[in-house]
Order: sequence, then C-alpha cells, then structure tokens
Amino acid sequence: MSEDKSIISSGPQEKQHIVAIDLGSNSFHMAIACLEHGEIRIIERLGEKVQLGAGIGVDGNLNERAITRAIACLERFGQRLRNIDAEFIQVVGTNALRVAKNRSEFIRRARAVINAPIEVISGREEARLIYLGVSHTVADDQGHRLVIDIGGGSTEVVIGQRFESLERESLHMGCVSYRERYFPDGVITEQNFERAVINASRELLHIKAAYVRRGWRSCFGSSGSIKVIFQALNQGEIGTAPITLNDMEALKATIFRRGHTDALADLGIKKERLSIFPAGFAILYASFKVLGIDQIDYTAGALREGLLYDILGRIQHEDVRDRTVKAMQSRYHIDLPHATYVENVARYAYTQVAVNWRFPAIDALNLLMWASQLYELGHTISPAQYHKHGAYLLMHCDMPGFSRLRQLHLSTIVRCHRRKIPVTTFDCMHDDERDSLLKLCVLFRLVIVLTADRHSSEPTFSLDVDERSLKLHFPEQWIDAHPLTRANLEAEQYYLKKVGFKLSFW
Repeated sequence: MSEDKSIISSGPQEKQHIVAIDLGSNSFHMAIACLEHGEIRIIERLGEKVQLGAGIGVDGNLNERAITRAIACLERFGQRLRNIDAEFIQVVGTNALRVAKNRSEFIRRARAVINAPIEVISGREEARLIYLGVSHTVADDQGHRLVIDIGGGSTEVVIGQRFESLERESLHMGCVSYRERYFPDGVITEQNFERAVINASRELLHIKAAYVRRGWRSCFGSSGSIKVIFQALNQGEIGTAPITLNDMEALKATIFRRGHTDALADLGIKKERLSIFPAGFAILYASFKVLGIDQIDYTAGALREGLLYDILGRIQHEDVRDRTVKAMQSRYHIDLPHATYVENVARYAYTQVAVNWRFPAIDALNLLMWASQLYELGHTISPAQYHKHGAYLLMHCDMPGFSRLRQLHLSTIVRCHRRKIPVTTFDCMHDDERDSLLKLCVLFRLVIVLTADRHSSEPTFSLDVDERSLKLHFPEQWIDAHPLTRANLEAEQYYLKKVGFKLSFW
C-alpha cells in the first residue's frame, strides 16, 4: 500500500524545506527544517505563548479572545510558509483542540490564514510523535527509555526503545489546566501544591503497573515545563547534570519560601512561564514519586521534531500508517489475498473518477486503500453487522500515525460500505468534506459489490461519473453471466437513490 505522492514521486529535491507546526494548549511552535541527502537540519524555530487551553470556557468552547490570539500567531507563521508546498507542511492540534467543542470553527478560520491541513491528533498519537522527536535527539543507547512531556493541557508518558515507542499514554493534566485549578492567583502554599501533586499522582497510578513492569534504563523530559525546571535549578541555564529527587525537594522548598509566582523570576524563569511554573513542577514531582524515577535528563527534542521525522518517513516511503494497518490486519485476522484484490479494484475505480470528482477535502486515495485493507475487521466481533463493528473499532482503536480526523473518515467509509447509508454520520462535517467523503463511500460500495465473488481477477468495467450519477459499463454479455452481481447492483441502485445518487449499468 503506497501513498499518493504525485508531488514527490521522484523524491524531494535537495535542500527541500519541510515544516512542523504544533498547536499546543499553552504555546504554538513551528520548526522549519532543510532536507539534505535524506537528513533533517532544523534551520529556524518560532514559538509564541498563545494559551489556547486557557480560552476554553465552562461551555467547552474556545472563546473569541483565545481564537483571535491563535489566528494572529498563525498569520505570522503563515508569512514564513508562503513559498513552501503544503505537501511538506504538517500542522497538528493537541489537547486544547481535542477537547474544544468548536474546534471545527477554529480550524476553518485557521485554514484561511495558513496553507496546510490542520489535524487534531489523539493523545497517544501525540505521545508517539514526542517519543520520535526525542529518540532522534538523544544518544541511541541500548535499553528502554522513559520520556515525559508536560504540556499545557496533557502530559505524555512514553516508554520506548531506539525509535519505537512501546508504551504510550496521554494523561489529563497539564501546566495550564493545573494552574487554573490549583494556582489561579499565583499563590504557592504547601496545601495547594500538595493537592496538585495528589491529583497528578492519581492520574499516574493508572499507568504505574504497566510502566514499572516494562522498566527503563534512562529517563528524559522534553518541552517547556521541564526545560524551565532545569533552568530554575541552574539559575537560568540548562545544566549538564540530570535532575534527581533531591534536586526536586530542594527546589520545592525554595518555591514554598517564595510563596508566589512573581517571586520566582530571579530563578531564571521567563516572565511568560512564571504563572504555570508551580503546576508543571507539581506534575513532574508526582512523576518522580509515583513512578520511582531516579533522575531525569532534559532533551530539546519534542513533538515538532517528531513531526519532522514523521514527514521524512512518509517521503522515504516508511509510513508508520502502513505499519499500523498491517498490524491491525494481523490482529483482526483479515483475509489478505482478498484485501489486496479489493485494493487493486479500488485503485482502478479511483483512477476513472478522480478527475471529475476531484476529492478536494480529503486524502481520498489513501483512505480508499486503507478501507480496502481493513473493511472486514469487524468480522472478528461478529459477521452480523460487521460493518458497524468495524467502524467502531476504527474510530476508537489506538492507530499510530492516524489523526482523529483520518480515523473518523476511515470509520465512516467502513460503516457505509453496505446496507443503508446513515446520512446523519456526515452531519458533523463541513460541506466540502461531507461531499467528498460521501462520494468516496459511494465509490467504495461499488468496489465491494464488484469484488463480492472473492475471485481475484483484473477489472473489466469502465466507470463514468458526473456530480451525482455513475455509469458502469461491462463487456458484452458480462452482466448476464454474473446474475449475483446484477442483483447486487440493482439493490445498490435503491440505496444510492436514497442519498441522491443515480447508478446505471449495462
């Protein structure tokens, strides 16, 4: 299975620029890298404290002030991206956009100022990418490593070896959310600090057994919250020595004596980090205590570096999504020869409709290929209603490399590939996305009908489409020799008519 890479089919040009943008709950970061001889060299970093997570109100929506700050930041980022092809730009949203009810509205407005798709990733996918970024910026030692990244709205905790993550978890605690909850006025007391530590410990207890059982030889912290703790212990500098629990205890005593975030400035903490410092410190302190960490080193690698290496992997045809699909095929006992047959017919059908249907809003060919490989996974639960079981698994499984939007699209295709098409499934989508995905569902339904005999053969049909009609043509007398296919196509005419499509065949 290969990605449609018409723009980069012959590989990227020398000194091709690639870009990763992390829309974090506290800060937005952009890293621009130069790709030379298959290696990544970061040439520019930009970051702004946007505090998107702080703009989520009690109604679960991002308020206008937070959206305005975010769009202004993206306008500044966007100026730098004007001469870089969107194919080489990856933009991801993390916890704040995962929880915001009006994220679709935010993404619509953000797309108007930045020339690239914006994908909201799951917590575990964020953890995978963070580990990938860290693993490329530390020594390639033997043994497992533990990585902790404290963000504005979530904390990612990962165990991996070399470049592969083995345990991935995203916990519902971050320096912005904990500041609002425990240190809203900047006052630091033993009582509110202990409350923060207790609640962080409760989150960590859910993963303690699995992580301790897996074990690690080294531990690294990434991103701003842990970086600023290192700076506070070294008077504004990043020291070479790792942090121990004794160091954490000494720093805890210091911040208790100061009693307020404003009084921490002489520790070398930047002004914009002062308000969130005790919250991030409490989360790391709890991590030491619960997981039994001996010491932790700081690394500059984080989510945006992981995104860059993820882009590089796709360019070099080492797409983690392909590995994810193969793993799911094994786990759910997919009939691989039939899946390959369906994929070949799907690719053939796609080539005949791509020009007229265009599919501007979705990653159509990849989705069609992945659906071909996975549409029968629901059989593992039950053959009855297997399309519904498969859709549920694809929506809720941990799928490394897939954004939440990709999982939604893939789940929708599998849900709609047989029987009635539930039009309410598309209600949450904007117009272009809805239209493109519905057409892709219709196309995949035809592919399933035409491969239902499970006898692998070369496609013999031709397919013409316009906006809402499909004309399927077979060789002379072919349809008469295949009465089951005729019956299935007649049934398909009924189902497609219900959603506004006309199917004719001869």
